[in-house]
Amino acid sequence: MIIERAYAHAPSCAPEEWPWSVPCVRALSEDGLSFTAPVTFLVGENGSGKSTLVEALAEGFGLDSWGGSHDWRYASHRPKSALGQWIRFEAAPRGRRMLGSWSARKGFFLRAETALDALDREGFAPDSVSHGEGFLAAFRGKFLQPGLYVMDEPEAALSFASCLELLGHIDQLVKNGGQVICATHSPLLTALPGADIIEVGEHGMRRVAWKELALVDHWRRYLADPQSYLRHIVG
Repeated sequence: MIIERAYAHAPSCAPEEWPWSVPCVRALSEDGLSFTAPVTFLVGENGSGKSTLVEALAEGFGLDSWGGSHDWRYASHRPKSALGQWIRFEAAPRGRRMLGSWSARKGFFLRAETALDALDREGFAPDSVSHGEGFLAAFRGKFLQPGLYVMDEPEAALSFASCLELLGHIDQLVKNGGQVICATHSPLLTALPGADIIEVGEHGMRRVAWKELALVDHWRRYLADPQSYLRHIVG
């Protein structure tokens, strides 16, 4: 573990203004977010705020919001987000040196929307391989050292088999001393043994077991009987 807790206490923030109006951001501001396992998955519907959270956590650690490794801090030439500028961490014992020294920090922020540009900067030439292959090249070449690795919906470019390969990389990464925070819609990724799953929504944030996740229930029902869903959508 690198970090044990994240919080954001802005000196003045109107609760009705974005991003403080988002329930999970409000929960982060009021109570903080504790990390209890080397891998944490944030799960929720579109618009729930999970991407806002992971972007801010990446920024708080010094990773560029545009995506990429710690070495590319200034790649996007834009200031931190309204939430990211207030993120602070409480370090785990083995993470104190990393949080206390800029040069000691290692990590990577991978977000689906900007992944092609970030991978190109990192030397993975996504124009010569598929989007998913570029993702996997980053996992193989960059997700190696102890550090904080933040991902926003990495499954967007990956097949079923590639998602399984990603789980193998994550498992090896945490064995090497890394910590992972990942926003996802994937029931496959969230099934990783030992991972902590936090469901975000109107309730704010709450820890949920994999089998109790709404997304797992929906996928299970859909695969068992697709027509029970499609009859309400397709004429």
